[in-house]
Amino acid sequence: MVRPKKYRHICCDLKAQYFKPKGIPMSELEEVELSQDEIEALRLKYVQNLDQTEGALRMQISQSTFARILQSVNQKIAMALVEGKAIRLADRKEDEISLEKPCKQCKKSSLF
Repeated sequence: MVRPKKYRHICCDLKAQYFKPKGIPMSELEEVELSQDEIEALRLKYVQNLDQTEGALRMQISQSTFARILQSVNQKIAMALVEGKAIRLADRKEDEISLEKPCKQCKKSSLF
């Protein structure tokens, strides 16, 4: 039996939905999807330059889970770049958002 997915702290909304190779119509491209937790792990590790322990604390997950998320997202991005695939950024669904703890940085709901 699979454990239910733990709520994860996600900050700030995305400003884009897709990234794709220039000059190739979307209809001709395969796509790779990045989940919200993968995008947040990228933001914490590479934009805010946090180590894995601090990133895991911010997302309210274990350090080993944070490391697995980073490994997964890095592999997906590398595959998309090397194989010329579009990258789709997953959007949070309203029913996945908990309004109990607003984010201190963006003041929006922050758990999914």
